[in-house]
Amino acid sequence: MRNRGILISPSGVRGIWLRNNIETYPKRLKSLSDKVSKENMILSDSQVVALERAKPSKAPHGAIETFYPGYLVAQDTCYIGHLKDVGFVYLQTAIDTYSKVAFAKLYIHKNAVVAADLLRDKVVPFFEENGLRVQRILTDRGTEYCDNIDRHEYQLFLANKGIKHTKTKPRSPQTNGICERFNRTFKNEFVSVKLRSKMYSSKEEFQQDADIWLNYYNTQRTHSGKYCNGKTPIKTFFDGIELAKNYYIEKENKREDIEKENDEYILHQLDFMFANYGQKNEK
Repeated sequence: MRNRGILISPSGVRGIWLRNNIETYPKRLKSLSDKVSKENMILSDSQVVALERAKPSKAPHGAIETFYPGYLVAQDTCYIGHLKDVGFVYLQTAIDTYSKVAFAKLYIHKNAVVAADLLRDKVVPFFEENGLRVQRILTDRGTEYCDNIDRHEYQLFLANKGIKHTKTKPRSPQTNGICERFNRTFKNEFVSVKLRSKMYSSKEEFQQDADIWLNYYNTQRTHSGKYCNGKTPIKTFFDGIELAKNYYIEKENKREDIEKENDEYILHQLDFMFANYGQKNEK
C-alpha cells in the first residue's frame, strides 16, 4: 500500500483487521485460503510460501484423554508476582484431569525440590487416603520437571512412587491447557481480589487464604468439565473412585492371567527339556 502511495497508521490497519475478524496471522492465512478457493485468485510468491508454511500443529488440540481419578494429573508452575516483605512468589499447581480437583502451593523458589514437594505434601497423600494412586503426571519441559534422574529431585520422586511422566511438546503450552486455565482463574478470582484488600507479610499467611479459596474451588464451585457436567470437582472425584478401583481390579486380573500364561509356558518348556534330556541318556 505504501508503494502505491496509500498511507495508513498501524492502528488503522488493526482496526480493519478487527472488523473483518482477521486480527491474527492464522486467521489472515485462513481468510486468504478461503478466498483463493472461492475466487480462483492468483497469489504472489510470498503468499504461496506463507500458505505452505502454515503448520497444522498450531490448530487447537483435542481434550486430554482421561478415564478415572488419578489416571493423569497435570502439573505446572505459575509466576504470581513480587510481594513486599515476601519476595518473588511462584505457584505450583496440580490438577486431576478427570475430576478437576486442584492442588496448589505457594513457594519463593522455582526448582525441582518444590515441584516434588507439592506431590509429596498434597497430591499423593490425597489419592492414597482415598485408596487410589497417581498413575501418570503431565508437565511441560521446564527444568523443575525434567533432567537426569540421578540428580533431579522431581524425577527421583516420580521413580520412587512409580509414577509415569509425560511431557508436553516443545513450545506447545496449550497441551497443558487445563493448568493454564486454572492458573488464570486463581489469579483473577483470588490473587487480584486479595491483593487489593490485604497486605501479606509472609508466604504462610498468603497460603492460608489460598487454601480457603482452594477448598471453595473444589467443594462449592461447580465445573463444566466433561466428567463434572455441572458437579463440583470433589463430587466428581468421589463418584469416580469406584470406576478407578474397577480398573485396578481389571488390570490386576490381566497381570495375573499373563503371569499364569508365562508360568505355564515355562513349565511346558521345562517338561520338554527334561523329556529330551531323558531320551539322550537312554541312548
